[in-house]
Amino acid sequence: MRTVKATAAAVTAALTAAAAGIVAGRIASDAGLKAPPGRPLPGEPRLTVHSTAAGPDGPRIALTRDLAALRPGTYGLTGDATHAVVGDVLTAEPHSVDTVVRRLERVTHGTLAPGDKVWLTPNVHVGDPKSALGLDHTEVGIPGELGVLPAWFVPGTRDTWVIAVHGLGTTREHTLNVMEFLHRHRFPVLAPALRGDAGAPRPPDGLNHFGETEWRDLDAAMRYALGNGARQLVLHGWSTGATMALRAAAHSDLRDRVGGLVLDSPVLSWELTLRALAAARHTPGVLLPLAVRAAQGRTGLPSDRYGLYADRTVPYADHEDRTGGTGRPDRPPPPTLILHGPDDTIAPWDLSRRLAGAHPDRIALHTVRRAPHAAMWNADPSAYEEALRRFLTPLM
Repeated sequence: MRTVKATAAAVTAALTAAAAGIVAGRIASDAGLKAPPGRPLPGEPRLTVHSTAAGPDGPRIALTRDLAALRPGTYGLTGDATHAVVGDVLTAEPHSVDTVVRRLERVTHGTLAPGDKVWLTPNVHVGDPKSALGLDHTEVGIPGELGVLPAWFVPGTRDTWVIAVHGLGTTREHTLNVMEFLHRHRFPVLAPALRGDAGAPRPPDGLNHFGETEWRDLDAAMRYALGNGARQLVLHGWSTGATMALRAAAHSDLRDRVGGLVLDSPVLSWELTLRALAAARHTPGVLLPLAVRAAQGRTGLPSDRYGLYADRTVPYADHEDRTGGTGRPDRPPPPTLILHGPDDTIAPWDLSRRLAGAHPDRIALHTVRRAPHAAMWNADPSAYEEALRRFLTPLM
């Protein structure tokens, strides 16, 4: 009898532990599958505003001393009811040992007061192309797989259109960072909202799929552009938006009209990105494999073996699809510019480096250092735009 009871207790304990592991994995997987648009990704630190003050060439702001606060470049500074823009770190400015002083470019809305909690964001602009940049635009509706997708269309005189696609944790406001540059070079720009964004259809399961299903929203935008005057397309994506661009260039029926890809901080391994997001939320290492398995169970995402594209002959070739086909096109990739850097802790830069190295004749890598995920423009806007100009010139 004691043996039976002991066995039953052991089985019960094992089942309880297994159930607890499943629950823990599910919670950990939320770090990537439920990353809300417009909110900071896990790991982005909250900073405290210590002071603001006038300076000889403009206002300054003192923030908590942190590696994030020391990033070079231009960033949005966001709080619960505030948005501002900060520029370079002013190392010569007097400051205490626990603060960093940066140039305060402007306060878009709200106020900044000592004690406020804020975080840095790649979104330098808020609003729409007109309110943020003074650019005339049209609000259009793109018929998508799940319903109508709202989009901004900024007209230009060229017949090559740029479709700008935001990524994980951001909204189409992120695309405003390059909108003025593209308009100055006379490219029409289409910036769609994606499933799950405000005003766009909700995905059936309410989860992010790291571009695996969302790329069909980009496909709908491509169809809209080509039906409204575009002859050729450039797909410019950030983070999972770059993943969508890769998938569209491989699988869209309109892929032959894609003249180029611009990939900023591309997510080339959803598994590694999910692990990074979960780890940033202090998930114990032993639970990270459970988070991946939970994500697969909840979304149907296939295993990417830590780098879907890195070791393939065709860089945007997909894993085997669910119909048994290979999904690997027998043609070279379109001209591609990757903008990425080794300080990205969300999407490994090494995969981008290997991808570019495998196709040096088709893929150029512009390496940006000291930039977090999807903030390559922010770290050095002028260098980013010069790399973009050089890439786009043959496509004009």
